[in-house]
Amino acid sequence: MIGTKRAAILGSSGGNLFHSGGGDPKRLLAEIASECRGAGIEVAAAQFVAAQGSMDQRAASVAAELYEWNESSHSFLRGAEGSLEEINREAARSDEAIALLIEEGRIDGLILLSCDPHGANRLAVAAAAKRGLPVVGTGGTSMGEVKSLGANVVSLSGTTGTTNQTRAVAFALALSRYWKLSYRMAGSKSWREARISGVMTSSIPAFMAVLLLFSLSNLPFLSGLDKASAMLSYLPLIVLAVFAARQMADLGEATLIAGIAAGFLSADGGVVGVVLAGLAAGWLTPRVFQLGARLGFPATSVHIATAVLSGVLPGLVMFYGLGEWTMRAADAVRDALEWTVGLSSELVGCGFGLAMWPLIRRGWYHTVLLPLMLLEMERYGNSFIGALDMAGLVMTSAGILLAQLALPVYPADRNTSSKPFWLNVGFGTFIEASYVFMQRSRMVSLGAILASGFAGAVIGGLDLRSTAYVPFYLALLFSNDALGFLAAMLASLAVSFLIALAANIAYRRKRDSKLPNRGKEERHDDL
Repeated sequence: MIGTKRAAILGSSGGNLFHSGGGDPKRLLAEIASECRGAGIEVAAAQFVAAQGSMDQRAASVAAELYEWNESSHSFLRGAEGSLEEINREAARSDEAIALLIEEGRIDGLILLSCDPHGANRLAVAAAAKRGLPVVGTGGTSMGEVKSLGANVVSLSGTTGTTNQTRAVAFALALSRYWKLSYRMAGSKSWREARISGVMTSSIPAFMAVLLLFSLSNLPFLSGLDKASAMLSYLPLIVLAVFAARQMADLGEATLIAGIAAGFLSADGGVVGVVLAGLAAGWLTPRVFQLGARLGFPATSVHIATAVLSGVLPGLVMFYGLGEWTMRAADAVRDALEWTVGLSSELVGCGFGLAMWPLIRRGWYHTVLLPLMLLEMERYGNSFIGALDMAGLVMTSAGILLAQLALPVYPADRNTSSKPFWLNVGFGTFIEASYVFMQRSRMVSLGAILASGFAGAVIGGLDLRSTAYVPFYLALLFSNDALGFLAAMLASLAVSFLIALAANIAYRRKRDSKLPNRGKEERHDDL
């Protein structure tokens, strides 16, 4: 069959389903609609009774809500609210309307979730059975009863071990197979669509957690933290693998577990190894799931097999085969960086510093600088690139903003610079706040580059390492030489401040010279 098909979603939050996603009806229904769209299937109607607790211990007085499909807004809306007894009466009226749609041929299939084929869903299920519509669903007992009524059940499963998303995928896959529709799981990506920079950025907190414990353990009175630091050392690698897996496809807990398994097994392959294993785990997740579903396995078994196989297979490949080579590749990059800096530490450091602003302004930070920083942090905990980031970018930005606070060109500049300045110094981020002043003045822009180059010369000459994305005092704690790194940060801030201040003075003088003849007192007031 060719063309768009229309399905109705019927059921309730159920017993076990309530604890496996049914307690969040909006998300459950949205997941199903999203996956159906991936197969070219439209939602035509819905009738979902959401109780405030598991219906295994239901009482007629328990609070409940009825969710229905709104055709005009193409969304699920919460309709009636009240006791379960009252909502069931409303659901019966909805059941009549959906049964009529089925009889008129305006619904092509049913998706059932812990439905009540002898109560709230009696008429719709009977109409679907009469017309031979394909039916998919979960809920062992209820689906067994639906099948006994003669319905054309093409896929059924219990709810144990499944999630909203894996159930939704199973429904869409089963219906697309029945109707011979092409289907692509929502959120699944090809290798070309993977964005490594997003994986790196999201994983920074894990690296910071390890660096914090490692730095604190170097303090004499906190030396006992060295064991905790060692225990946490694998955290960044596991996190990288998980985020890499989710870059390729997010099948809920299945992707999460697959990423963790791949990360543990590929940890000896370093940053490069875990990212590759994680990407492979994410790529496998929807494919293993769809294979199991096509073979007719129950959704519970498919979910478990997907989580296990998708993570273990690429993890074993990395553990027994490629891990050594990925670690060597990372070592080669780190060694090349060290060798380059060692040629002439001050000169090379200055060169790297001069390049920081042009690179970030051209959008190369996340594709070039950040991966280099994390590769260094894997070996040392802190990083030469991280030190350049903090001193050459963050503190340079702080210097530019400080100049606006000291002598702004326009009064509004002081207000717009105050909070970003403290974000630079207090949190090591938001350097974008200085872009407006760099764009307004070539002198300020050139000053930023020179300040970063000067800081790079200090960092290279003193062989400094640290990190960004933290307050300046933590950047000192995380550095291998707190006094030296303080000097580098202050040098960058001072150079950018003085040049930006000079630029503001020149700009104000030029502006004032173009003003109509005014008294000296008025010009003085403007200053």
